[in-house]
Amino acid sequence: MNTPNKYKVFLKKALLQANIRINGNRPWDIKVNNEDVYAKVLTGGTLAAGETYMAGWWDCEKLDELVARILENNFTSKIKTPKIILSYLSAFIFNQGHKSKAFKIGDKHYDTGNDLFEIMLDKRLVYTCAYWKNAENLDDAQEAKLDLVCRKLGLKEGQKILDIGCGWGSFLKYAAEKYGISGVGITVSKEQIKLAQKLCKGLPIEIRYQDYRDLNEEFDHIVSLGMFEHVCYKNYRKYMKIVRKCLKNNGLFLLQTIGHDTSTTRTDPWIEKYIFPNSMIPSLKQINKAVKGILEILDLHDFGTDYDKTLMAWFENFNKNWEKISKDYNQTFYRMWKYYLLTCAGSFRARKN
Repeated sequence: MNTPNKYKVFLKKALLQANIRINGNRPWDIKVNNEDVYAKVLTGGTLAAGETYMAGWWDCEKLDELVARILENNFTSKIKTPKIILSYLSAFIFNQGHKSKAFKIGDKHYDTGNDLFEIMLDKRLVYTCAYWKNAENLDDAQEAKLDLVCRKLGLKEGQKILDIGCGWGSFLKYAAEKYGISGVGITVSKEQIKLAQKLCKGLPIEIRYQDYRDLNEEFDHIVSLGMFEHVCYKNYRKYMKIVRKCLKNNGLFLLQTIGHDTSTTRTDPWIEKYIFPNSMIPSLKQINKAVKGILEILDLHDFGTDYDKTLMAWFENFNKNWEKISKDYNQTFYRMWKYYLLTCAGSFRARKN
């Protein structure tokens, strides 16, 4: 007589609370390819969930829908594995955003290959949330976001702008072309520098391989789009002090970041290991605390629901153009990147990010 798989029984029952079936026929149901997945996931948490997906132990037609349902039902909060507990302790004890680790994210993620990002992103290579209010496609939505930033700052011709975490120079290039500014962009990615310098050639823009802690000059305005997630909570106040030091008295600082409703000191273990090492999503409370007595918050704008649509557009591009770059990657990478984009889309859909 076969003994029932206790892990399977528990997981099946728990998932039903989120209207998810194992081996069901709906797009968000899970198809199990390896029966060992139940014990692996329940003892290894979200890290194991991602790793077993990468290994092909399970599949799901609509990963984004699956994750949205799981998060809406707070399913992951019911499982506290030793690895999750250790990740909390590690983030509390160690400074994940220490200067000695600043360039790891460049090596691990942004240097993956410009070819990957060129097939996935919009024509301007903006790797942050687009603004879809009046846009129907990714190119227009990203230009709308760049222009929104320029208008919030009130850019004027001749001003000098700093972009902390400039990526491929998309914002500075747009602002120079449309508003006549000059600028400095800093990044920790060698691959981004190569392409950014090429794309910004002929414009009054300097792209540097530099950590934000080494900045020591004044600018009319400062922007940081999608970089603050790599600063980590122990460095938030230091970051704001550096921004203030580099900002002219009448200048504005515009920060675009993913956020959490609640404060945390860690990131998801799978994201930490495979996508964004030494990363952390801040809360508004943490940002408020970091700027107190240094900067004054004048404007808040939440368009987090637009990140769901942005990530789905990125996945569509990545999936459609995969064959163009597949010779330089492998199927495990494809599954990893698919899991990253679609699970993140689901998290924004569930309003957890």
